[in-house]
Amino acid sequence: MSSIRILVVDDFEGWRRQVCLLFLARPQWQIIAEVSDGSEAVQKVAELKPDLIVLDIGLPKLNGVEAARHIRQLSPSSKIVFLSQNHDLDVVRAALSTGALGYVHKRDVRSGLLPAIEAVLQGRQFVSSSIKGYKPAHVLATKAPHRHEVLFYPDDAVFLNSCTRFITAALGAGDVAAVVATESHRDSLFERLNAEGLDVDAEIKHGRYISLDVAKTLSAFMVNDMPDQERFFEVVGGLVSGAAKAGKGEHSRVSMWGECGPLLWAEGKVDAAIRLEQLLNQLATIYEFDLLCAYALSSFHGEDDARVFQSICAEHSAVCSQ
Repeated sequence: MSSIRILVVDDFEGWRRQVCLLFLARPQWQIIAEVSDGSEAVQKVAELKPDLIVLDIGLPKLNGVEAARHIRQLSPSSKIVFLSQNHDLDVVRAALSTGALGYVHKRDVRSGLLPAIEAVLQGRQFVSSSIKGYKPAHVLATKAPHRHEVLFYPDDAVFLNSCTRFITAALGAGDVAAVVATESHRDSLFERLNAEGLDVDAEIKHGRYISLDVAKTLSAFMVNDMPDQERFFEVVGGLVSGAAKAGKGEHSRVSMWGECGPLLWAEGKVDAAIRLEQLLNQLATIYEFDLLCAYALSSFHGEDDARVFQSICAEHSAVCSQ
């Protein structure tokens, strides 16, 4: 996975250090410079053209909002996430009007900054849930590309960390998150999301977080150990189209974390798993949704499994392994 080059801008060294520590969990996120005022930030952007800027607002010499306007002119491809103590709605709107995609209140830095960056790198808007009264908008002028990615994980700790980031990024962007997983994974995820400060019960009540049992979901469209196309489109297509209506934005997407293919693979139904991944790609030509499939690395052994591994990778837009 290619590295993401990041510039950190804050006039307080303690905040810059805290951001750097958070990034230790993302070795592919490379901090290329730290600066303490707005004018220097503009100069560094002109010099380094970073992929992303974490930007404070209350900066000396040039405030963060003005700096962002200059940055957007100098490096329009650079993405911006504001990290600020200010939670005034007018300030939030002014910051995002610069073309920035993310706004994280500093009180939410531990639970919000990494999901915010995940969302922004995907081209989606993220605003801290603690900033009341602001409704995230779908900021892309064109339809976002379909993401059907696969994660190969070594243990449940990595599974849980990755899924938590995926779900919080989606919900922070105003989208709907759907999890189709085993009972143990769904229970662990529920506890982790609550621990991260997310009111999961409220998200479920409003239809923005959907948690489904993987075996029951598969049974709704499997016929003779293979996914039935008609039933699949009825069940999964109905889920996606219905879930999208609960999103906060006019063009909300559905982000799905799924273990259907992995369960079929674990049961030895290799052809069914690959066929399911193909049907998901077909479904994406009809509905707007993103999907991350999670396969345990321990499931793959030997040369025969290596060929299946390659076949599964071929059906996805990106392959992630941790």
